[in-house]
Amino acid sequence: MQAMAPSPWLPEFDPTDMVAGRAFVERLTTDAAALQRELLTEILKRNARTEYLRPFLLLPDGGLPPDGDLREAFKKLVPVSGYNDIKPYVDRIATSGRESSTNLLCSEPITHLIRSSGTSGGKQKIFPSTAEELDRKLFFYGVQALVRNMHLHADQESKRGMGMRLTLTFPVEHTPSGLHVQAATTAYYCSSQFRDQEVGGFDRCTSPMEAILCPDAEQSMYCQLLCGLLHRDSVDHVGTSFANSLVRAIKFLQHNWEEMCSDIRTGSLSGRITHAPLRDAVILRYLRGPDPALADEVASECAAKPWDGIVARLWPRARCALTIVTGSMAQYIPILRSYCGGRLPIVSPCYASTECAAGVNLRPLDPPGRASYALLPNIAYFEFAEIQPRDEETPTVDGDGDPGEMKLVDLADVEIGRSYELVVTTFAGLYRYRVGDLLTVTGFYNATPLFLFSGRHDVILSIDHEKISEEELLRAISKAIELHLGPLGYMLSGSTAIADISKLPGHYVLFWELTNARSNHVVGDIPDQTVMENCCSTVEECFDQMYCKIRQRANITALEIRVLERGAFDALMDFFVSSGASAGQYKTPTAIRSKEAMMVLEERVVARFFSKEIPRGSLYDDYVKK
Repeated sequence: MQAMAPSPWLPEFDPTDMVAGRAFVERLTTDAAALQRELLTEILKRNARTEYLRPFLLLPDGGLPPDGDLREAFKKLVPVSGYNDIKPYVDRIATSGRESSTNLLCSEPITHLIRSSGTSGGKQKIFPSTAEELDRKLFFYGVQALVRNMHLHADQESKRGMGMRLTLTFPVEHTPSGLHVQAATTAYYCSSQFRDQEVGGFDRCTSPMEAILCPDAEQSMYCQLLCGLLHRDSVDHVGTSFANSLVRAIKFLQHNWEEMCSDIRTGSLSGRITHAPLRDAVILRYLRGPDPALADEVASECAAKPWDGIVARLWPRARCALTIVTGSMAQYIPILRSYCGGRLPIVSPCYASTECAAGVNLRPLDPPGRASYALLPNIAYFEFAEIQPRDEETPTVDGDGDPGEMKLVDLADVEIGRSYELVVTTFAGLYRYRVGDLLTVTGFYNATPLFLFSGRHDVILSIDHEKISEEELLRAISKAIELHLGPLGYMLSGSTAIADISKLPGHYVLFWELTNARSNHVVGDIPDQTVMENCCSTVEECFDQMYCKIRQRANITALEIRVLERGAFDALMDFFVSSGASAGQYKTPTAIRSKEAMMVLEERVVARFFSKEIPRGSLYDDYVKK
């Protein structure tokens, strides 16, 4: 098997060689500080003469300072940036094309543009990318595979199977100059790096390329699940990019398993699959004749009620469910635990953003709610802006505030227990760029810090002077579920929030879609009024003292929970995808600002409940004391 990867900054390694792999991870994490210094020097030497950087870094004679002075000049002179700072350059790249775009932001030719999902910060952003960035992605996924093998397959190396990873891509758009514009995941899945390594190399998956690249999401999902069932005895992990996608896939299976069993039983493919390349691939390479015994096995498991443990039962050799469950995805942990049946660990493998594929979970068997990530020191240069605790009497500055006075610290200088906003410098043309993600240091792996993803700096609720962070909102929701709904068998299938100021004073609204594990995950079974009112009150009690004081002054009215009908959050995803978001990167937004998105949910409301108590912040105080 060919080792990874071609660049001196992406050292070669074999993800299946666990002995050498352990030594590789040790070297990478022990030399983090030195690697970061050397990597910053390399980025600046390559790109100092770009239009963006040269006003800050070039000497009067056009030369470069010595390495140490170059790094110091970068830290002293190059400002912290946001998307508005790079957008004019991105717009010029989009109109000028591949050759003319060289040396605007980076010295390497821009080969394609990648777009964000638009569900984190409210609108899509476009970033430049290069051929080398795809090699960086390959390295990033290779490290994930290595870590997974080290922890999940050390006892059965010779029996390693395939992953059933449910992957969607979507059509590529083009700029006026002909550059591809696509989601970061689509760019990778369409690349030779993925075709040469992921499907047939170090991390084989059950899905045919024709399914991954199929433009019809429903046909793609049907065939990927069908192929996963056909290989059920060879699957050693089940996964999607994000937890909401895995929940959505299991719901899809719940509605379509009988048709899939018919395909397996007869050796033919459903007429719903009309995409010719996909249909040919599944018939010729996967459906190799009738298999009534396998159909009976699958049907027996799927027909059993309830569906607790269905993932472990359908794929008995699976070692884990592999999907990101941190940040806003944490709300799906309870329902995934139910589907996995307790035996199958949920592994949150990585931390990544559109701007930079950055962090790997080096302790994948830790509880998913405590998953922490090591930022790979050879991927990008990382700096951190410390987040100060909010003064309860002073309004805080949100993500649009002036970053000029931010004090940044290096990767090696962060402190355990402190929270930071991530700032990245990349080979592809981002310099001291505010990603907007909040990371909390939980410990160190050798000399490399481990970070818990806390949420987004710019995803908050606010009506008056209070500021509710994503982390605070998710913690409050989890507490309400734990105290009031969990004991009754209820779980969240989806949750988002708005700050409703259509009438003054305004109030917070939570949209919840519920399922009940005790009634075979039926959606729409609504708890009684007292239970839901207690949920409202508990959420408010988890908010900070500033919120409670404003509520007590009646500048904000009672929090409301609106319960939604079945499929509401599927409809919300469809709305965002139809508006240009990538389904492969889609994350249910913790809070929404779009009136159109809110109406998608409002049309599906089946019940409304309000808090009956004025909060005192007692649960927030308990959390702070811990």
